[in-house]
Amino acid sequence: MAHDYSSQGRLSPSSYEEDMGMLLAPRLAYFAGVARHEHVTRAAQELGVPQSTLSRAMVRLEQDLGVTLFTRKGRTVSLTPAGRDFLVSVERALAEVERAAESVRADADPSGGKVAFGFLHTMGSETVPELIRAFRVDHPRIRFTLVQNYGEAMIERLRAGELDLCLTSPVPDAPDLVARRLDEQRLRLVVPDDHRLATRKRIRLAEAADETFVTLEPGYGLRRITDALCAEAGFSPRVAFEGEEAETLRGLVAAGLGVALLPPPAVPRPGVVELTVTAPRAIREVGVAWLDGHVDTPPVAAFKRFLLSRRGNLLPD
Repeated sequence: MAHDYSSQGRLSPSSYEEDMGMLLAPRLAYFAGVARHEHVTRAAQELGVPQSTLSRAMVRLEQDLGVTLFTRKGRTVSLTPAGRDFLVSVERALAEVERAAESVRADADPSGGKVAFGFLHTMGSETVPELIRAFRVDHPRIRFTLVQNYGEAMIERLRAGELDLCLTSPVPDAPDLVARRLDEQRLRLVVPDDHRLATRKRIRLAEAADETFVTLEPGYGLRRITDALCAEAGFSPRVAFEGEEAETLRGLVAAGLGVALLPPPAVPRPGVVELTVTAPRAIREVGVAWLDGHVDTPPVAAFKRFLLSRRGNLLPD
């Protein structure tokens, strides 16, 4: 039997679209169950709810939609044409929710879940692959989403919930983050192999005050460290080229376009000489950061413990 509904209790036009999804969502599984059984009692038994609750939910669903979804004969119901159309979309929506639920359950699986891990470009060729290899000895099924970027960009992705953890430098100091220092890395002055300083083993940074530098772009942690070390040595670097990746800078140095303060390379690069800086102390601290208050899934918690256990042994000598 069809029901005639007045507009009383219906959503006003101004709030209809924004509130409709919220109103309908709890009743969609009930609707699908009733539609599947075409019987309120059997659907209530399957769904584990009282029959009266289910009947009221279906009446309220029709009221909210302003559409008759069922024709009724006792406790037996059948879908109207509008109800059949609605069921197609409801089943698709419920299936999508189930896929989403399965995905987050899989990501949180202690033995085979996922970690979203960010790190600096300079750690991508050697440090991070070795870390993951060592971690997966005891956690072979845990998966990783890996993101290479500069420090500030990774911090923003932490705050946006896109990363669980990140390795970065300098170690951030912000009230909404937790950061732990893991290791330090010596920086070297990299010069072309035909440079006037190329025969040296060690150098005070002040001796490079008149050199042209190639550096990372402003906003990169290594650029801030370079500027700070040069200031400590008594000069402001004259920058000719700015890049986004340390090995590109090494290529520019090899081409004779300047000198650079860089961490050690994964493999020696021809065309350059790397000098130990004796003063000021040229290092960068590397740490792990995460969002304060972020609830770790078991895979993230396991990888965090692993990283913290590598304190002092994170980077190759």
